[in-house]
Amino acid sequence: MGIGGIGGLYAIEATDGFADTLARGLWQEADEDPMVLARMSVLVPTRRAVRTLRESFLRLGNGRQMLLPALRPVGDIDDDEAGFSGLDGAAAAGDLPPAIPGLRRQLLLTQLVQRFLERKDSGTAIQAAGIDHAALLAGELASFLDQVHTEQVPYAGLADLAKERYASHWQEVLEFLSIATEFWPALLAEEGAVEAPLRHSALVDRLSARWAEQPPQDPVIVAGSTGSIPATARLMGAVLDLPLGAVVLPGLDRDADEVTWAAIGQDPGHAQHGLAHLLKSLGRDRSDVREWPSSGAGAVRSPRRRLIQETLRPAETTEAWRRLPEEHAELLSGGIDGLSMLACPGHHEEAETIALMLREALEDETRTAALVTPDRVLARRVKSALRRWDIEVDDSAGQPLSATGPMTFWLATAEMAATACAPVPLLAALKHPLAAGGMEVPRFRRRVRTLERSVLRGPRPAPGIEGLLNAVRDAYPEEEKQDALDWIGKLAPSVTHFSELLDSDATSLIDLLSAHNAVAETLAATNEETGDRRLWAGEAGEDAANFLGELVEAVRDFPPIEGRSYGAFLEALLVGRVHRPRYGTHPRLAILGPLEGRLQQFDLMVLGGLNEGTWPPDPGADPWMSRPMRAEFGLPSPERRIGLSAHDFQMAASAPQVVLTRAERVDGAPTVASRWWLRMETVLRALSLQDKIGRQVAAYPFWQQALDAPKKLEPVRPPAPCPPVKVRPRKFSVTEIETWVRDPYAIYAKRILGLKSLDEIDEDPGAADRGTMIHDSLDLFVREFPEELPPKALERLLEIGREQFAPAMLRPSVHAFWWPRFERIAEWVVTMDGPRRAALSRIWTERKGQIMLRGPLASVELTCKADRIERQADGSYVIVDYKTGAPPTDKQVRAGLSPQLPLEAMMLAMDGFAEIPAGAIGALEYWRLSGGEPAGERKPLKGTLEELIEEAEDGLLKLIEAFDDPVTPYRSRPAPEHAPRYSDYEHLARVKEWSAAGEV
Repeated sequence: MGIGGIGGLYAIEATDGFADTLARGLWQEADEDPMVLARMSVLVPTRRAVRTLRESFLRLGNGRQMLLPALRPVGDIDDDEAGFSGLDGAAAAGDLPPAIPGLRRQLLLTQLVQRFLERKDSGTAIQAAGIDHAALLAGELASFLDQVHTEQVPYAGLADLAKERYASHWQEVLEFLSIATEFWPALLAEEGAVEAPLRHSALVDRLSARWAEQPPQDPVIVAGSTGSIPATARLMGAVLDLPLGAVVLPGLDRDADEVTWAAIGQDPGHAQHGLAHLLKSLGRDRSDVREWPSSGAGAVRSPRRRLIQETLRPAETTEAWRRLPEEHAELLSGGIDGLSMLACPGHHEEAETIALMLREALEDETRTAALVTPDRVLARRVKSALRRWDIEVDDSAGQPLSATGPMTFWLATAEMAATACAPVPLLAALKHPLAAGGMEVPRFRRRVRTLERSVLRGPRPAPGIEGLLNAVRDAYPEEEKQDALDWIGKLAPSVTHFSELLDSDATSLIDLLSAHNAVAETLAATNEETGDRRLWAGEAGEDAANFLGELVEAVRDFPPIEGRSYGAFLEALLVGRVHRPRYGTHPRLAILGPLEGRLQQFDLMVLGGLNEGTWPPDPGADPWMSRPMRAEFGLPSPERRIGLSAHDFQMAASAPQVVLTRAERVDGAPTVASRWWLRMETVLRALSLQDKIGRQVAAYPFWQQALDAPKKLEPVRPPAPCPPVKVRPRKFSVTEIETWVRDPYAIYAKRILGLKSLDEIDEDPGAADRGTMIHDSLDLFVREFPEELPPKALERLLEIGREQFAPAMLRPSVHAFWWPRFERIAEWVVTMDGPRRAALSRIWTERKGQIMLRGPLASVELTCKADRIERQADGSYVIVDYKTGAPPTDKQVRAGLSPQLPLEAMMLAMDGFAEIPAGAIGALEYWRLSGGEPAGERKPLKGTLEELIEEAEDGLLKLIEAFDDPVTPYRSRPAPEHAPRYSDYEHLARVKEWSAAGEV
């Protein structure tokens, strides 16, 4: 046909594959002459569409190099681009000011928002908050401004809204929006810049005027746009007025009857409403639209196309569904060829099943596949599931810049400094893959692990780098101490300086960014590579560096901020920033948003997340205006977004091989199927095809379950290790005897394997620590007053308690709960112990005992530390054990499950305590020191003490005899009903696995 044959208004059917069909038509119009093709200019909606069209030309040429038309996104008409068809874009721009950079704009709006919120007489319900909150509000305000400018609604309309018709809340919002009407234009003028949508609109108008005076000599084609943005619609009109201008519409329904088309024009939620509105604004009718050259033959009669049309029929005309079996059954029944619907139980199953479908498509080396979904959670899950097969898939939405390696490291170092090197943020920074501390990475990892075990587990050190260094001096192994002090000391200057700035009430953002960068680059450096080379390397590092460079430029005159808000402020500025990898993804797979999926087709297209509120999206509530206010102001209704989403669905669902999926539950909550899913089910029921639509994918859920099902394994049995007798322990404390009886495996793990549980990182003092502080307080008190109590005994005991609790008193839980309980315990002890001492001749506290017991193979040493031993006036002894928790019952003691006190009595009778003469036992008591109601309670053991002691000794000797037998195993919980309430070794013994299987 030649280059002169193109021009006018065209459409490409949804079933034809827009990009490939467009490329074929352009190639035909150029008579397959590369030089002619290269003279064309083609405008498509997005940068992704540019890439898609390039790939279509690549397929058209079978991979050969070829000259392409000038391909550009519609939004890229500015003076940085070459002109269209020989016209200079800079000349069209003329004296238009530049568009204000996005980050600079948000920061300037943040200042305006802050000033507004700080006004004492504002009277607004929007409360003043930190700089981070102001930045988030500025981002929302910027989105509102973009919408207003894009729709070209004048600000004057805000003042004309009838305030008396709206609630007071909206009037407060209108007052807040005065930022946009009163202050923002003047600030923009000072910047010598304009809003990007306004500049784009003005440039379109100027370019249209230049084209009217001097039409391009080469074809200009606008393809794939629905004209939802007014400036784009005007550009399309200007192109249509050119002698060689063409507009190619995606998926226009050219054969709907007039009644249906009229209903479409009144329904903003319909898939064709946007195109109907565009044709009206262009002054054209459907009869003016021609079929694009190279479109598929018989597209009008495509069963799939007719099925989708019926599914999306306007609500006013759905009575036509009653006539489907009689009029269209044969034609529409072919629409389900290659179309499947699959409802999955949950989000996880949906993602795993989709990943399985995409993976199966790769078995054919010529096949391509894509997931199209607006559900970002589903997209991330599918991307993660594909890594099972080492497949990295291209996700058109990219990933948040804040989630990339360099930026997570940047934010982690900010949190580390802001929290004065608190253990968890400190480890988050030190364990980041980019952290190296100026040494080889493996060596640095070893240093960090040692620091964690020695210093950061358990109660946190004192704040700051100096507190960390002091903790290293106190707790580190001597052979590693100096090395740790050296490498932490290298970080100290930059971290200390940054922390001081963060602790300031007013700090320059430039100073904060500079100090922050010094910390990040110092920590990222290795012994061979500088920190900046490691931190900003690669695509993600480049994007992070670009963001920070733009930020440094944008904050040049930003007022000082409170240092403590710096981290949250950074995160607020990162909202919406995206990193899109350009390399390293699979060439035949993709994850696309609905807009990106509109213009391209794959051999398999999975349309996922078809639930109401996701696809179509929930219009939600406008944070600034109610629906009546939007209508009166001139903004489009939220339903227009549903119509655009419906059009995207129509285009994607028209591919040859399509699977529609949804999750019946998301995060445990039931979901409602998308309106298009429900409509399609209704049409299929009318055609009696509902049982056929899922047959092609019926096996996938079973494959997915089989893929995730664990392999059949032998049932897990309780461990029963039998170590050689020579390695079995020959020394026990009396508290370990209870563990030995109830859970021998714990003795095996601790004493033979030498395993010890680690403290939690930044651990709050637990019950054991509380018991230790109470024991130590009572020990010091009794040692100071071993006979009579002083006149102010309670005051002295509380004073001793404060000294013992002091290291933990900064913890809110200790100050609020434990200390008041100790005060009540102290009062109870003094009240009870004063009269009691009159009958005592001596008290010993925290005394160690030791005896040797004969075993079949060798002697066994038994040790203890008795909390309190009292000698009564008659020479007999009372042994007391303090319990801050629940003491054992008499039944447990008599059964030998808790033999601690009887064994201590046995040791005293056998002269096992130095400086305490052997003697008879008068009583064995537990003192329950809970600090509750009651604060304390004496619980003497009942029964004949001689029998208790004899039974405890006999039980211990039998236990020694049993475990001196090499065939006796160290079982885990041999009697589950007597198992300990807590054990550090439950996970090692796999208790939950074998106990769930019914093993004993």
